[in-house]
Amino acid sequence: MKTFIIIGAINAFLSVALGAFGAHALEGKISQKYIDTWNTGVLYQMFHAIGIIIVGVLMGNVTPTSLLSWSGWLMLIGTILFSGSLYVLSISGVKILGAITPLGGVSFLVAWVLLIVFAAKTL
Repeated sequence: MKTFIIIGAINAFLSVALGAFGAHALEGKISQKYIDTWNTGVLYQMFHAIGIIIVGVLMGNVTPTSLLSWSGWLMLIGTILFSGSLYVLSISGVKILGAITPLGGVSFLVAWVLLIVFAAKTL
């Protein structure tokens, strides 16, 4: 419970910090295409930071299950793979990194499906 709330809050903090960094430090240094890519990473990181916090809150209010735990961990893994690859792609321009991004997207999708199944079975 507490672990997911802390992980989610750290990710929310990092999302805000990376958003500010992208808006101020990267402006004029990378193309608008890569600024947009950076911002997509920031947006998805924040969405899933909130999702991780929700998982943590749920774990504190119901009997946790592996469905719920896996949902939280997959949101974190998805953030690292999806948002992380977009951040590195944006500042490096190495397009092959885009091949990692869909793995993060799949992690996000599975995480949300697990949360749906958890809610349908438990709540």
